[in-house]
Amino acid sequence: MCHRAGAMIFTGKKVFMPSTTSLPDLFLAIRRGQLSPPAAVDQALVPVTEAAAYAVQDAVARHLGPIEGWKVGASGPDAEPACAPIHAATIFRDGGTVPAGTCRHLGVEAEIGYRFARALPPRATPWTREDVLGAIGTAHPVIEILDTRFDQPGSQHRLLHAADHQSHGALIVGPGTTAWHTLDPVHEPVVLRIDGRVVKDHTGGNSAGDPLRMLVWLANHASRRGIGIGTGCLVTTGSATGTIFVPHGTDVTASFPAVGQVSTHLA
Repeated sequence: MCHRAGAMIFTGKKVFMPSTTSLPDLFLAIRRGQLSPPAAVDQALVPVTEAAAYAVQDAVARHLGPIEGWKVGASGPDAEPACAPIHAATIFRDGGTVPAGTCRHLGVEAEIGYRFARALPPRATPWTREDVLGAIGTAHPVIEILDTRFDQPGSQHRLLHAADHQSHGALIVGPGTTAWHTLDPVHEPVVLRIDGRVVKDHTGGNSAGDPLRMLVWLANHASRRGIGIGTGCLVTTGSATGTIFVPHGTDVTASFPAVGQVSTHLA
């Protein structure tokens, strides 16, 4: 259940009684600056199923502009993936600055993303692995920034964070390589630098294992939701470094030898 008329929003110090009566309206009001991010919400607003959380994503997404990417990840190699759309307004180029007003919290993750050269639109029959791999154009080094519409990251029921676009804040995309077929992402080294200091330097690190199986899952998941994956869409496939929260004013660089490097300034 995701709706309750007159639901109270608790921020720890203040209690708001907004005119919103649904979780999508709540998230949109917070994004628009009409409400402060709450420390908690009425239990009746918490989605009780994955499908309900994705329905909230869909409702919010209709107000956020074009979908130009997806984030997908999983807690283990055999775990069910989870995903959220990424909108054009939160995607930034390599070397650029993420404006201070984009995110409140800055949870840095180094990831590998795949850009689709051909669309995988909604259809009745499932997309096969061959279909999906045949549609990929390039692989990219990316930095995802985790944020939240709640007062603190990771403070809510997992389905609330799932409904909140899987806590997506921003995505910085580096140059692509067409040699993605030779990439072994499970064993690819990664180096993450914060203000020039190496904070992560290891091989692999993505809890989901093979990201290609997640791309196949996403293609069919997005198809069932009636959205699909568009031409030029960039799908980021989970953190290789874990999440490191940094202050505003930080410079970040992520490097994958077989993929490339991406940098950003987080104003």
